Order: sequence, then structure tokens, then C-alpha cells
Amino acid sequence: MRSDSYFELEQRKSRKCWLGFSKNKMKLAVFSYKLCWPSVSSPTGYATDGGFPFQMHALSELFDTTTLVVPCSSTTTRVGGMSLTGRNLSLRPLTNPVGNGWWRKAALLFWLVRNTPVLIREVRHADIVHAPIPGDIGTIGMLLALLWRKPLFVRYCGNWFVQRTTAEHFWRWFMLRFAAGRNVMLATGGADEQPSPHNPNVRWIFSTSLLEQELTAYSRRRERPASECARLIIVCRQERGKGIETVIESLPLVLKSFPGASLDVVGDGAELISFKQLAAAHKVGSRVTFHGKVEHAKVLGLLQQSDLFCYPTASEGFPKAVLEALACGLPVVTTRVSVLPKLIGNGSGLLVEKVTPEALAQAVFECLSDAERYRTMSARALETASQYSLERWRDTIGDLLRAACGPLRSDA
Repeated sequence: MRSDSYFELEQRKSRKCWLGFSKNKMKLAVFSYKLCWPSVSSPTGYATDGGFPFQMHALSELFDTTTLVVPCSSTTTRVGGMSLTGRNLSLRPLTNPVGNGWWRKAALLFWLVRNTPVLIREVRHADIVHAPIPGDIGTIGMLLALLWRKPLFVRYCGNWFVQRTTAEHFWRWFMLRFAAGRNVMLATGGADEQPSPHNPNVRWIFSTSLLEQELTAYSRRRERPASECARLIIVCRQERGKGIETVIESLPLVLKSFPGASLDVVGDGAELISFKQLAAAHKVGSRVTFHGKVEHAKVLGLLQQSDLFCYPTASEGFPKAVLEALACGLPVVTTRVSVLPKLIGNGSGLLVEKVTPEALAQAVFECLSDAERYRTMSARALETASQYSLERWRDTIGDLLRAACGPLRSDA
């Protein structure tokens, strides 16, 4: 195990190394698996979905130039796309790796043969390499950065506390081993203690896609639904482990107390059809609306129209959808997973101890049966969300990178 004195020595060496480069134009290269696609309306010529375009725009404001090294599809029409924009932001397209699971890993060798020239060129030209992981392309980027001795900024977006696969164990080991000097390692999540007692240079970072002006615009203190109607909502990728099946199975129990209740399920994924079948099997198909994948603005609109966010997930890093629900003043019912106790612990919702339909239905009843309690939870939800703006996310990362590497922009 390395000592703190080692870390301090690396920091001093880093500052000396970067002193002579502070006036150069600084370039960030981002290696990510995030699939992008052509867009004629985008200034960069490309678009993508989720929180990625918001966060890349924010990061680009820290540097002179930012290049995204990402796989690109030839399909131009996709639901929920957002233009990739930012300060001197450009994109270097990679071919899209094919397959899933082991088939994708096997095909990755052929993918590397085709894409290695671009990967190496972008690493060599970069001043700092950012590798969001999990993801094979992010992993390749961080290994190339290490090989070329480039300052490395790794952001682990999975559940830091749980490693089930060989890859997850490797990512954690890598971050703990190389978090020092010019390398900034951030684990997405949050807790009272740091991510590791062995290396204090691994730090927490939250995740968000909401600007301060959006937090203000969507902020609204809620009142409990006036009738027996209650509109529940869950927003996530449609896959097992997110708790969607538990929410659907709890709905018949919720209807006993709130006969007019309904559920909005937002998101796309491999299990969408099976979840629709599950709703039909429990005879609540008419009460559940599956919206599929929708644009970010519509997600926020649906959250504003809802009364309670239900998210009995089994594994998370820092779910942006929960933060967006809180920003809309929605109380949240969720589980004691990763950062969720920290987000909900101030009374902005309820934490269920068991992920069962019965426990979830009871929590829904407790949230919605007491008007004063509901009003208080809504107010505290807004208080929590106000601490997690995209500007604060950007500035936190910028401060850590400047402390490790020096100035990030020539005009700073």
C-alpha cells in the first residue's frame, strides 16, 4: 500500500511538470462507449441521448478544445436525441462495436484493428484523457492514456460498492492504483466516508443533467393529490434490477387505497415487452402507460404531472432520474442502495427495507395518506435537488483537475 507521502510527492512532481505548459491550449479527449449518430441540426453534426450531451457541454467549458471519441451509427432518426454542442467541441467517430456480452468482446479484436489509428492519434494529441466507465471504449482510452503517460480523468459511473464481474474488479483496482499526481479518479455516488480508506485521491462525484435555471424553473412544492387518484412514475432503462417489476406488482395493492391510481413507466430496454406482459398478467394493463424512450423535456414534463416517484432499484451509481424527480418536488420511494440513502435521508421520501410489492405499496400509502407529511417531503426534495446543479458538477471537476494538472484553458 502506498503512503500519503507518496501521493504528496506525485502532486508536487505533477505541478512542476505542468508549469511549463500552462500557456498552451489545452485539449480534452473523451473516450466513451456512448453511441452517437448524425444530426443535420447539430453544430457538431452529431447527436446522442441521456445525460451525456449535457455533461459533455459542461466539461467543454473547462478546456480550450474538447474531442469526443465515440462510436457512431449511420441511423439519423432516433427518439430522444439531443445535439452534441459545447465550447470548441468536436467528434471523432469510431465504428460501432457489434453484438452484446461475450460476442461483443470477441468481435472487439476486429474492431480494434479498424479503429486503433484513430484511438492512438487522439490520445497522442490530447493534454488530458477522460474515460467514463463502465465501458470497453473508456477502458481502452484509459489504458492508452497510461501507456502514453497522459494525465487521466476517470469517472466511474456504476455502483462503486458492488463489484460482480472481472471488469468491475479491474476498474476499481485500476482507479485505486493510479489515483495520484496528474490522475483524477472519481466514483459516481456519495457517502459520509470517502470511496476508499486506502487511497484518499479517489473522490466522490455526483451525476446530474440539470442546469441551475432548470432547477429553478421546475421547482414546485407539491400538495398531496386531492382525491383517491395518485399518479406514480418510474423513469429508467427497462431491465431487471431497476425495480420496475416490483412497482407493477405493487399496483393492485396500491389500488385498494387509491382506486384511481395510475403508473407511468418511462424508458426503453430489452425487458419492455415482458413488463407490459407482467402488467397484463396482474390485470393493471389499463392503469399503466408505457411511454418508451422520450425526449428529456418530456421526461421532466411527465415528472411534473406525477405525484410520487417509485424506484425500488437493486443497484445504482447516482441515478439522474431520481434527482430530476426531486427537482420537480416529487417525494421518492426507493431502496438503501449506493447514494440513495444520502439523497432521501433528509426526509424527501421513504426508503423501503425490503424490495417487495407489499413493502412498496405500504410506502406509497405512507407518503400519500398524510397531507402534511407529503408537503414536507416535497419541500425537502427541492432542497436536496438545489445542491446538484450541472454548473456545480462542472466546477467541482474543474477544481480537481486544476489542482492536479494546472490551468485548463489558455484564457483562464
